[in-house]
Amino acid sequence: MALKITVIGTGYLGATHAAAMAELGFEVLGLDVVPEKIEMLQRGEVPMYEPGLEELLRRHVAGIEGSSGRLRFTTSYEEAGAFGDVHFICVNTPQKHGEYACDMSYVESAFDALAPHLTRPALVVGKSTVPVGSAARLAERLAAAAPAGAAVELAWNPEFLREGFAVQDTLHPDRIVVGVAGERGEELLREVYATPLAEGSPFIVMDYPTSELVKTSANSFLATKISFINAMAEVCEAADGDVVKLAEAIGHDERIGKKYLRAGIGFGGGCLPKDLRAFMARAGELGADQALTFLREIDSINMRRRGHMVELTREALGGGGFLGKRVAVLGATFKPDSDDVRDSPALNVAGQIHLQGGQVTVYDPKGMENARRVFPTLSYAETALEAVRGADVVLHLTEWREFRELDPAVLGDVVAERRILDGRNALDAALWRKAGWTYRALGRPSA
Repeated sequence: MALKITVIGTGYLGATHAAAMAELGFEVLGLDVVPEKIEMLQRGEVPMYEPGLEELLRRHVAGIEGSSGRLRFTTSYEEAGAFGDVHFICVNTPQKHGEYACDMSYVESAFDALAPHLTRPALVVGKSTVPVGSAARLAERLAAAAPAGAAVELAWNPEFLREGFAVQDTLHPDRIVVGVAGERGEELLREVYATPLAEGSPFIVMDYPTSELVKTSANSFLATKISFINAMAEVCEAADGDVVKLAEAIGHDERIGKKYLRAGIGFGGGCLPKDLRAFMARAGELGADQALTFLREIDSINMRRRGHMVELTREALGGGGFLGKRVAVLGATFKPDSDDVRDSPALNVAGQIHLQGGQVTVYDPKGMENARRVFPTLSYAETALEAVRGADVVLHLTEWREFRELDPAVLGDVVAERRILDGRNALDAALWRKAGWTYRALGRPSA
């Protein structure tokens, strides 16, 4: 008999995972405790922007004309327990207020709510990013609370979704990592992921603690690479070097590689910063804090980029204050192809300049609504052209394709001064300078 799958938590990770499981041919029931979110998903709408996700969802949600009908949603844990053979836990693990540690309350609530309804053999699969040691503790909690007892197993299967590529990363993963305590968990997950396994996705089986460490280790490595090239940008500015040429040269070394070597205003989003800090906090609890002290510097370099961008903007405006100056900001999301503004460097820079008296106008292709919620006091424009109208300086802070394709001559006709600061090293410097703009980018010579 075909496996039935539930997905607990239908945020960014859960909604994507639920739609992908239906695409792989399974009957899927998604659960969330927020009724408004469930109603939205049942209409075939997603609560966030992610390329291809809404189309995927609509292809499978029951009740939508022409859909497979394999995907339904509920707020009932009782219904989920009765329905599912494999239960994926996809709830959020934010940073605790006022400290580095991870807030496990949502994960624990999901386990506690699901367990009493597990009356027959089942596999519960954690996908949330948790501190190492959590799975073993949750496995005991599950076995104690589930009526089926030891017949309910736990596996840990970390997610590696990149915002903007989440659908592709779920359906065609570059690796599938599973932490298991027994053979049955591995067998069931091989059945769940049979299609990507047949396509050649590596399936890596390990114990609980190693599987929990994989995600935080991967994110720490990526953050280290980004902060490394940003540190080199600081040195290049001091020595009048060019960080773009530097990155190109070292990227040809296959041991280093070219990816994540574009200097800019640093990383943000809902994962990298909080995962880094939670990893440091957990290492401290384990007595291995010295192993991760370097991550404090990685975090520090990253946060320093934002302040540096504010100072470069001040310099571009003549070195005085921002009072009365018009600043256009292109980009609000932490990365392109997303509407996510959580810990966004772009929005942080815009906010800092605004708080120091600047008249800041922001434009972003997808993140305007979320940006308004976070910073309602900033001005927002409907187009890039409207955002830069009358601006004394333009800041390019999120590398959307739309911004790379802007015509510098057209923008030059509406600004007060043709000054642009490229916070992502993604624009064609020669093209902008040819159109009469003073172009400056992080870690590059000013001319």
